[in-house]
Parts: sequence; C-alpha cells; structure tokens
Amino acid sequence: MEDRNNILPLLGLALRGGNLVLGEEPVEAAARARDARVLLLATDAADNTRRRTERFAGTGQCLWLRVPFTKEELGRAFGRTSVAIAAVTDIGLASAAVHRLAELDPAQYAEAAAKLDIKAQRAAERKAEQAAHEKNLRQGIKKPPKNVSAKKAGSSGDAPLDDAPRRAPRSRAAAPKDGDTRKPRSRPSRENRPKPRAKTNPYAHSRPVKKGKGSFRKKEG
Repeated sequence: MEDRNNILPLLGLALRGGNLVLGEEPVEAAARARDARVLLLATDAADNTRRRTERFAGTGQCLWLRVPFTKEELGRAFGRTSVAIAAVTDIGLASAAVHRLAELDPAQYAEAAAKLDIKAQRAAERKAEQAAHEKNLRQGIKKPPKNVSAKKAGSSGDAPLDDAPRRAPRSRAAAPKDGDTRKPRSRPSRENRPKPRAKTNPYAHSRPVKKGKGSFRKKEG
C-alpha cells in the first residue's frame, strides 16, 4: 500500500510543473503534437475510453498503461471530481512514475519501464548534442594551429612526421646546366651600369609664337 501511495504524489508534482495533461481532449492534443510520453488510464475506465486511449498512443507513438487507481482516486489526487485518462509529457517524470508502478507490479509494468529507460537515454543524448551545437554556434569551433604535431615531434627529438624532401631555396643566379660553358649572368655594379638617356624636348626646334599673332579678333578701325 505504501508503494501505491508513492505514485500519486509524483503525478501531482508533474501536474504542478505543467508536465501532466488531464482529460480526453487535452490528451489527444498532446498526443497529436508528439508531446505525450506515456498515457495513464484509470482501472475502471470504460471500453470506449480504452479504445480512444489506444488510438491516441498510436498517433503520438507513445506507451499507454492502465494504472491501479480508479477515476475518483485520480480525480481526488489532482483536485477534480474524476479523471479517466492522463498523459505525462516529461520523459524523466514518465520513467520515474512507471518505475514506481514496476516496483508495485513487476510482471505488468517492468517491460514498459525498460522501454521508457531507452527513450529517456536517447532524449538525454539528443539534449546534449543540441546543447553542444548551440555552444559551437555561440563560440565557434576552434581549429588547432597548423604544424602543431611537427613542432611537438621536433621538440621531443623524434623525426618530423613529414618525410618529403624540402625544396632548396632559389638563388638569384641560376646554376649552369651540364655542358653549358657560358658564365652565369650576374647583375653589373652601379658604376658599370649604362646611364639613362636624357629626355629630349619635342619643341626644341619649333619657332616661338609672337604675341597677338593668330588672334581672330578684328582690328579696331
């Protein structure tokens, strides 16, 4: 009897936290929205209510269980006249409630408790992945600096990871090829460089233009 009385206070806590839905229409809406985790049916509920509960569970892809409480007992625990059907919308509270039912009757509720444990684990993994994704969006993913492994290998005395031969630095004067007897070209010194040509004036040989010549103004008579 003591284990039976531990279930209703937990459901009352879920109701105060907004994680318990009471009545057929609210339960149907929660199931269609895929918010219901487990549906609880009173032990003296009618067959029509049972069939609707099965349909709600199929729509919301959740479990439904007949609990060892009458409609009046559920209503008294939730502050109503009677309650025939309820839905728990939080996966943690749903798993805890079904585990308490499994302690009361393992043969009837143990399998449902195991299924809810798997769903609770998957929900926790999705929540952790979502939290990590939001953290990466806020802070950005930090990439490791390049050649960190090569620097660590060089500092510890080991050979670098990259064994490819490095290219020799290019020199200003290219090395002569085999069979080429010509001397490599070198840049002449400043004294031996040719002097730049002086700029010529394109108007050096032109005649100067007299003032007033070429004007189109008429002479004053």
